[in-house]
Amino acid sequence: MKTDFRFASELVRIVNGALRLDVDKVRNYTAFLAQKLEAAGEKPVADRLRKALEENDHQLRPNEARFARALPVDSESRFPLVEHIKVRTMHEPPVQLTPAQWDVVHEFISVAKSYGSMDSAELSGALSFLMYGPPGTGKSRLARHIAGELGLDLYVARLDGLISSYLGSTSKNIRALFDFAAKTPCVLFLDEFDAIAKIRSDSQELGELKRVVNSFLQNLDTLGRQSIVLAATNHESLLDAAVWRRFTYRLALELPTADQRRQMWADFLTPVEFNDRDLGVLVDLSEGFTGSDIRETSARLRRRQTATGAVPVLKDAFPILLNMATGAEGSRFASSLGGKDHGAMVHALRERDERLYSMAVVADLLGVSKATVFRLSKKEGEDHGD
Repeated sequence: MKTDFRFASELVRIVNGALRLDVDKVRNYTAFLAQKLEAAGEKPVADRLRKALEENDHQLRPNEARFARALPVDSESRFPLVEHIKVRTMHEPPVQLTPAQWDVVHEFISVAKSYGSMDSAELSGALSFLMYGPPGTGKSRLARHIAGELGLDLYVARLDGLISSYLGSTSKNIRALFDFAAKTPCVLFLDEFDAIAKIRSDSQELGELKRVVNSFLQNLDTLGRQSIVLAATNHESLLDAAVWRRFTYRLALELPTADQRRQMWADFLTPVEFNDRDLGVLVDLSEGFTGSDIRETSARLRRRQTATGAVPVLKDAFPILLNMATGAEGSRFASSLGGKDHGAMVHALRERDERLYSMAVVADLLGVSKATVFRLSKKEGEDHGD
Protein backbone atom coordinates (compact mmCIF):
# COMPACT_ATOMS: atom_id res chain seq x y z
CA MET A 1 0.00 0.00 0.00
CA LYS A 2 1.38 3.37 -1.01
CA THR A 3 1.83 5.88 1.82
CA ASP A 4 0.13 9.27 1.37
CA PHE A 5 2.60 12.05 2.19
CA ARG A 6 0.43 14.93 0.94
CA PHE A 7 -0.24 16.33 4.40
CA ALA A 8 2.96 15.25 6.16
CA SER A 9 4.35 18.79 6.18
CA GLU A 10 1.32 20.20 8.02
CA LEU A 11 1.26 17.30 10.49
CA VAL A 12 4.94 17.77 11.31
CA ARG A 13 4.36 21.47 11.94
CA ILE A 14 1.36 20.80 14.19
CA VAL A 15 3.35 18.31 16.27
CA ASN A 16 6.29 20.71 16.38
CA GLY A 17 4.02 23.46 17.69
CA ALA A 18 2.44 21.17 20.28
CA LEU A 19 5.81 20.03 21.62
CA ARG A 20 6.88 23.66 21.95
CA LEU A 21 3.54 24.59 23.59
CA ASP A 22 2.98 27.10 20.76
CA VAL A 23 -0.84 27.29 20.74
CA ASP A 24 -1.05 29.79 17.88
CA LYS A 25 1.08 27.62 15.63
CA VAL A 26 -0.95 24.48 16.42
CA ARG A 27 -4.21 26.25 15.76
CA ASN A 28 -3.11 28.03 12.58
CA TYR A 29 -1.67 24.90 10.98
CA THR A 30 -4.63 22.76 12.03
CA ALA A 31 -6.98 25.21 10.31
CA PHE A 32 -4.71 25.16 7.28
CA LEU A 33 -4.69 21.35 7.23
CA ALA A 34 -8.51 21.33 7.36
CA GLN A 35 -8.55 23.66 4.36
CA LYS A 36 -6.20 21.39 2.38
CA LEU A 37 -8.14 18.26 3.32
CA GLU A 38 -11.39 19.78 2.07
CA ALA A 39 -9.74 20.82 -1.19
CA ALA A 40 -8.54 17.20 -1.58
CA GLY A 41 -12.08 15.85 -1.21
CA GLU A 42 -11.77 14.87 2.46
CA LYS A 43 -14.51 17.18 3.76
CA PRO A 44 -15.68 14.93 6.63
CA VAL A 45 -12.18 14.86 8.09
CA ALA A 46 -11.81 18.60 7.54
CA ASP A 47 -15.10 19.21 9.35
CA ARG A 48 -13.96 17.10 12.30
CA LEU A 49 -10.79 19.19 12.63
CA ARG A 50 -12.75 22.43 12.46
CA LYS A 51 -15.21 21.15 15.05
CA ALA A 52 -12.32 20.27 17.36
CA LEU A 53 -10.96 23.79 16.96
CA GLU A 54 -14.38 25.29 17.61
CA GLU A 55 -14.96 23.22 20.74
CA ASN A 56 -11.54 23.93 22.22
CA ASP A 57 -10.93 27.44 20.98
CA HIS A 58 -12.19 29.09 24.18
CA GLN A 59 -9.50 27.18 26.06
CA LEU A 60 -6.80 28.22 23.65
CA ARG A 61 -7.36 31.99 23.67
CA PRO A 62 -9.64 34.76 24.97
CA ASN A 63 -13.07 35.06 23.35
CA GLU A 64 -12.28 38.36 21.62
CA ALA A 65 -9.33 36.78 19.82
CA ARG A 66 -11.14 33.75 18.46
CA PHE A 67 -10.26 32.81 14.94
CA ALA A 68 -8.30 36.04 14.54
CA ARG A 69 -4.82 35.93 13.08
CA ALA A 70 -3.41 39.11 14.54
CA LEU A 71 -0.85 40.83 12.36
CA PRO A 72 2.37 42.01 14.02
CA VAL A 73 2.37 45.76 14.57
CA ASP A 74 4.95 48.47 15.16
CA SER A 75 5.47 48.78 18.90
CA GLU A 76 5.22 52.59 18.74
CA SER A 77 2.76 53.52 15.98
CA ARG A 78 0.71 50.27 16.13
CA PHE A 79 0.70 50.13 12.33
CA PRO A 80 0.87 46.59 10.87
CA LEU A 81 4.34 45.41 9.93
CA VAL A 82 3.02 43.20 7.14
CA GLU A 83 0.35 43.39 4.45
CA HIS A 84 -1.84 40.31 3.97
CA ILE A 85 -2.25 39.38 0.28
CA LYS A 86 -4.93 36.75 -0.44
CA VAL A 87 -3.38 35.43 -3.63
CA ARG A 88 -5.99 32.69 -4.02
CA THR A 89 -8.62 35.33 -4.80
CA MET A 90 -6.44 37.16 -7.33
CA HIS A 91 -6.56 36.65 -11.08
CA GLU A 92 -3.46 37.82 -12.92
CA PRO A 93 -1.94 37.03 -16.31
CA PRO A 94 0.85 34.45 -16.09
CA VAL A 95 4.36 35.57 -15.18
CA GLN A 96 6.71 35.77 -18.17
CA LEU A 97 10.08 34.07 -17.54
CA THR A 98 12.70 32.32 -19.64
CA PRO A 99 12.86 28.49 -19.51
CA ALA A 100 16.01 28.69 -17.37
CA GLN A 101 14.28 31.03 -14.91
CA TRP A 102 11.25 28.75 -14.72
CA ASP A 103 13.56 25.84 -13.89
CA VAL A 104 14.72 27.65 -10.75
CA VAL A 105 11.18 28.66 -9.75
CA HIS A 106 9.73 25.18 -10.32
CA GLU A 107 12.54 23.55 -8.33
CA PHE A 108 11.91 25.93 -5.42
CA ILE A 109 8.15 25.28 -5.46
CA SER A 110 8.66 21.53 -5.66
CA VAL A 111 11.03 21.52 -2.69
CA ALA A 112 8.84 23.93 -0.71
CA LYS A 113 5.84 21.60 -0.94
CA SER A 114 7.68 18.91 1.01
CA TYR A 115 10.47 20.80 2.77
CA GLY A 116 8.84 20.86 6.20
CA SER A 117 8.61 17.05 6.32
CA MET A 118 12.09 16.32 4.99
CA ASP A 119 14.39 14.58 7.46
CA SER A 120 17.99 15.62 6.89
CA ALA A 121 20.63 17.23 9.03
CA GLU A 122 21.57 19.37 6.04
CA LEU A 123 18.12 20.97 5.93
CA SER A 124 17.91 23.58 8.65
CA GLY A 125 16.34 27.00 8.75
CA ALA A 126 13.78 28.56 6.46
CA LEU A 127 13.57 27.83 2.75
CA SER A 128 14.61 31.09 1.13
CA PHE A 129 14.47 32.67 -2.33
CA LEU A 130 16.00 36.01 -3.39
CA MET A 131 14.79 37.91 -6.47
CA TYR A 132 16.79 40.84 -7.78
CA GLY A 133 16.75 43.18 -10.75
CA PRO A 134 15.44 46.57 -11.94
CA PRO A 135 12.16 47.94 -10.58
CA GLY A 136 9.05 46.75 -12.39
CA THR A 137 10.49 43.45 -13.64
CA GLY A 138 7.93 41.27 -11.84
CA LYS A 139 9.43 40.42 -8.45
CA SER A 140 6.20 41.05 -6.54
CA ARG A 141 4.13 39.25 -9.17
CA LEU A 142 6.45 36.25 -8.97
CA ALA A 143 6.13 36.25 -5.18
CA ARG A 144 2.34 36.12 -5.56
CA HIS A 145 2.68 33.34 -8.11
CA ILE A 146 4.86 31.23 -5.79
CA ALA A 147 2.48 31.71 -2.86
CA GLY A 148 -0.45 30.78 -5.09
CA GLU A 149 1.25 27.61 -6.30
CA LEU A 150 1.92 26.63 -2.70
CA GLY A 151 -1.66 27.36 -1.68
CA LEU A 152 -0.47 29.83 0.96
CA ASP A 153 -1.33 33.42 1.77
CA LEU A 154 1.37 36.00 1.18
CA TYR A 155 2.45 38.42 3.89
CA VAL A 156 4.50 41.34 2.57
CA ALA A 157 6.90 43.17 4.87
CA ARG A 158 8.65 46.29 3.63
CA LEU A 159 11.93 46.31 5.51
CA ASP A 160 12.28 50.07 5.38
CA GLY A 161 9.03 50.18 7.36
CA LEU A 162 10.50 47.97 10.07
CA ILE A 163 13.22 50.49 10.86
CA SER A 164 11.89 52.64 13.67
CA SER A 165 13.32 55.91 14.94
CA TYR A 166 13.61 54.07 18.25
CA LEU A 167 16.30 51.41 18.05
CA GLY A 168 14.69 49.28 20.72
CA SER A 169 11.41 49.36 18.81
CA THR A 170 13.15 48.15 15.65
CA SER A 171 14.43 45.07 17.47
CA LYS A 172 10.93 44.38 18.78
CA ASN A 173 9.48 44.79 15.28
CA ILE A 174 11.93 42.29 13.84
CA ARG A 175 11.22 39.76 16.58
CA ALA A 176 7.45 40.19 16.15
CA LEU A 177 7.72 39.70 12.39
CA PHE A 178 9.63 36.44 12.64
CA ASP A 179 7.52 35.13 15.52
CA PHE A 180 4.48 35.66 13.31
CA ALA A 181 6.07 33.88 10.33
CA ALA A 182 7.14 30.94 12.50
CA LYS A 183 3.61 30.13 13.64
CA THR A 184 1.57 31.04 10.55
CA PRO A 185 1.08 28.96 7.36
CA CYS A 186 2.29 31.57 4.91
CA VAL A 187 4.94 32.84 2.56
CA LEU A 188 6.80 35.79 4.10
CA PHE A 189 7.89 38.28 1.43
CA LEU A 190 10.62 40.73 2.44
CA ASP A 191 10.26 43.57 -0.03
CA GLU A 192 12.85 46.35 -0.43
CA PHE A 193 15.37 43.97 1.11
CA ASP A 194 18.27 46.27 0.23
CA ALA A 195 17.17 48.53 3.11
CA ILE A 196 18.88 46.07 5.46
CA ALA A 197 22.09 45.86 3.44
CA LYS A 198 22.22 49.62 2.92
CA ILE A 199 22.11 50.31 6.64
CA ARG A 200 24.56 47.54 7.39
CA SER A 201 27.21 48.97 5.06
CA ASP A 202 26.71 52.68 5.80
CA SER A 203 29.69 53.93 7.78
CA GLN A 204 27.63 56.95 8.88
CA GLU A 205 25.15 54.80 10.83
CA LEU A 206 25.33 54.20 14.55
CA GLY A 207 26.91 51.00 15.80
CA GLU A 208 23.72 50.14 17.68
CA LEU A 209 21.70 50.24 14.46
CA LYS A 210 24.18 47.95 12.79
CA ARG A 211 23.70 45.51 15.64
CA VAL A 212 19.97 45.66 15.00
CA VAL A 213 20.60 44.68 11.39
CA ASN A 214 22.79 41.78 12.48
CA SER A 215 19.98 40.75 14.80
CA PHE A 216 17.66 40.65 11.79
CA LEU A 217 19.98 38.25 9.99
CA GLN A 218 20.24 36.08 13.09
CA ASN A 219 16.44 35.93 13.35
CA LEU A 220 16.32 34.83 9.74
CA ASP A 221 18.81 32.08 10.58
CA THR A 222 16.73 30.77 13.47
CA LEU A 223 13.48 30.39 11.51
CA GLY A 224 12.55 26.74 11.34
CA ARG A 225 12.16 24.77 8.14
CA GLN A 226 8.40 25.25 8.35
CA SER A 227 8.91 28.83 7.12
CA ILE A 228 9.16 29.99 3.51
CA VAL A 229 10.86 33.35 2.96
CA LEU A 230 11.05 35.34 -0.27
CA ALA A 231 13.00 38.57 -0.64
CA ALA A 232 13.31 41.18 -3.37
CA THR A 233 15.77 43.96 -4.05
CA ASN A 234 16.31 46.48 -6.83
CA HIS A 235 19.90 47.04 -5.71
CA GLU A 236 21.62 43.69 -5.43
CA SER A 237 25.04 45.37 -5.47
CA LEU A 238 24.30 46.62 -1.95
CA LEU A 239 23.93 43.09 -0.57
CA ASP A 240 27.06 41.81 1.11
CA ALA A 241 28.20 38.20 1.27
CA ALA A 242 26.52 37.63 4.63
CA VAL A 243 23.15 38.48 3.11
CA TRP A 244 23.62 36.38 -0.04
CA ARG A 245 24.46 33.34 2.10
CA ARG A 246 20.99 33.43 3.65
CA PHE A 247 19.33 32.62 0.33
CA THR A 248 19.86 29.23 -1.25
CA TYR A 249 17.72 30.08 -4.29
CA ARG A 250 18.45 33.22 -6.31
CA LEU A 251 16.92 34.63 -9.46
CA ALA A 252 17.88 37.64 -11.57
CA LEU A 253 14.91 39.32 -13.26
CA GLU A 254 15.92 41.47 -16.20
CA LEU A 255 14.04 43.65 -18.66
CA PRO A 256 11.73 41.52 -20.83
CA THR A 257 12.87 40.22 -24.20
CA ALA A 258 10.95 40.98 -27.40
CA ASP A 259 9.10 37.64 -27.18
CA GLN A 260 8.20 38.29 -23.56
CA ARG A 261 7.02 41.82 -24.37
CA ARG A 262 4.79 40.45 -27.13
CA GLN A 263 3.14 38.04 -24.70
CA MET A 264 2.80 40.75 -22.06
CA TRP A 265 1.04 43.05 -24.52
CA ALA A 266 -1.34 40.24 -25.46
CA ASP A 267 -2.02 39.40 -21.79
CA PHE A 268 -2.34 42.90 -20.37
CA LEU A 269 -4.33 44.47 -23.24
CA THR A 270 -7.21 41.97 -23.01
CA PRO A 271 -9.99 42.64 -23.97
CA VAL A 272 -8.38 45.29 -26.22
CA GLU A 273 -6.93 43.64 -29.33
CA PHE A 274 -4.29 44.74 -31.84
CA ASN A 275 -3.48 42.83 -35.04
CA ASP A 276 -0.10 41.13 -35.49
CA ARG A 277 1.35 44.08 -37.42
CA ASP A 278 0.40 46.62 -34.78
CA LEU A 279 1.44 44.29 -31.94
CA GLY A 280 4.90 44.06 -33.53
CA VAL A 281 5.10 47.86 -33.50
CA LEU A 282 4.14 47.99 -29.82
CA VAL A 283 6.81 45.37 -29.06
CA ASP A 284 9.51 47.43 -30.76
CA LEU A 285 8.43 50.77 -29.29
CA SER A 286 8.44 49.24 -25.80
CA GLU A 287 12.06 48.13 -26.00
CA GLY A 288 13.63 48.88 -22.60
CA PHE A 289 10.24 48.94 -20.88
CA THR A 290 9.62 46.85 -17.77
CA GLY A 291 6.67 44.53 -17.44
CA SER A 292 5.15 47.09 -15.07
CA ASP A 293 5.42 49.79 -17.76
CA ILE A 294 3.67 47.61 -20.31
CA ARG A 295 0.96 46.74 -17.81
CA GLU A 296 0.32 50.41 -17.00
CA THR A 297 0.29 51.42 -20.68
CA SER A 298 -2.24 48.66 -21.37
CA ALA A 299 -4.36 49.79 -18.41
CA ARG A 300 -4.44 53.34 -19.79
CA LEU A 301 -5.60 52.04 -23.16
CA ARG A 302 -8.33 49.95 -21.54
CA ARG A 303 -9.49 52.93 -19.51
CA ARG A 304 -9.52 55.03 -22.67
CA GLN A 305 -11.74 52.47 -24.36
CA THR A 306 -14.12 52.47 -21.39
CA ALA A 307 -14.27 56.28 -21.32
CA THR A 308 -14.71 56.89 -25.05
CA GLY A 309 -16.36 53.68 -26.23
CA ALA A 310 -13.89 53.59 -29.14
CA VAL A 311 -11.49 50.70 -29.75
CA PRO A 312 -7.89 51.98 -29.27
CA VAL A 313 -5.60 52.04 -32.30
CA LEU A 314 -1.91 52.83 -32.80
CA LYS A 315 -2.38 56.62 -32.75
CA ASP A 316 -3.93 56.21 -29.28
CA ALA A 317 -1.12 53.99 -27.99
CA PHE A 318 1.77 56.06 -29.41
CA PRO A 319 1.49 59.16 -27.16
CA ILE A 320 0.97 56.95 -24.11
CA LEU A 321 4.16 55.03 -24.92
CA LEU A 322 6.08 58.30 -25.33
CA ASN A 323 4.69 59.54 -22.02
CA MET A 324 5.59 56.31 -20.18
CA ALA A 325 9.15 56.53 -21.57
CA THR A 326 9.65 60.02 -20.15
CA GLY A 327 12.18 60.20 -17.34
CA ALA A 328 12.89 56.47 -17.42
CA GLU A 329 16.31 55.10 -16.62
CA GLY A 330 18.29 53.26 -19.27
CA SER A 331 18.17 53.40 -23.05
CA ARG A 332 14.73 53.41 -24.66
CA PHE A 333 14.02 54.10 -28.31
CA ALA A 334 10.69 55.68 -27.37
CA SER A 335 12.53 58.15 -25.13
CA SER A 336 14.48 59.46 -28.12
CA LEU A 337 11.23 60.33 -29.91
CA GLY A 338 9.91 62.56 -27.15
CA GLY A 339 9.75 66.25 -28.08
CA LYS A 340 10.37 65.66 -31.80
CA ASP A 341 8.10 67.13 -34.46
CA HIS A 342 6.36 64.84 -36.95
CA GLY A 343 9.08 65.23 -39.54
CA ALA A 344 11.84 64.17 -37.14
CA MET A 345 9.70 61.27 -35.90
CA VAL A 346 9.15 60.03 -39.43
CA HIS A 347 12.89 60.11 -40.07
CA ALA A 348 13.75 58.33 -36.80
CA LEU A 349 11.15 55.59 -37.27
CA ARG A 350 12.02 54.93 -40.91
CA GLU A 351 15.72 54.92 -40.11
CA ARG A 352 15.18 52.39 -37.33
CA ASP A 353 13.36 49.80 -39.47
CA GLU A 354 11.82 50.69 -42.83
CA ARG A 355 10.04 47.35 -43.07
CA LEU A 356 8.41 47.53 -39.65
CA TYR A 357 7.73 51.25 -39.87
CA SER A 358 6.23 51.37 -43.34
CA MET A 359 4.58 54.55 -44.60
CA ALA A 360 1.20 53.09 -43.59
CA VAL A 361 2.34 52.20 -40.07
CA VAL A 362 3.93 55.60 -39.47
CA ALA A 363 0.74 57.25 -40.73
CA ASP A 364 -1.29 55.19 -38.27
CA LEU A 365 1.06 56.07 -35.40
CA LEU A 366 0.92 59.81 -36.10
CA GLY A 367 -2.73 59.88 -37.13
CA VAL A 368 -1.99 61.45 -40.52
CA SER A 369 -2.29 60.33 -44.13
CA LYS A 370 0.33 58.28 -45.98
CA ALA A 371 0.76 61.19 -48.37
CA THR A 372 1.71 63.41 -45.44
CA VAL A 373 4.21 60.84 -44.20
CA PHE A 374 5.70 60.56 -47.69
CA ARG A 375 6.03 64.35 -47.93
CA LEU A 376 7.61 64.59 -44.46
CA SER A 377 10.06 61.79 -45.23
CA LYS A 378 11.17 63.52 -48.41
CA LYS A 379 11.59 66.84 -46.64
CA GLU A 380 13.58 65.24 -43.78
CA GLY A 381 15.72 63.41 -46.31
CA GLU A 382 16.52 66.65 -48.09
CA ASP A 383 17.27 68.43 -44.80
CA HIS A 384 19.63 65.67 -43.70
CA GLY A 385 21.22 65.69 -47.12
CA ASP A 386 22.09 69.36 -46.66
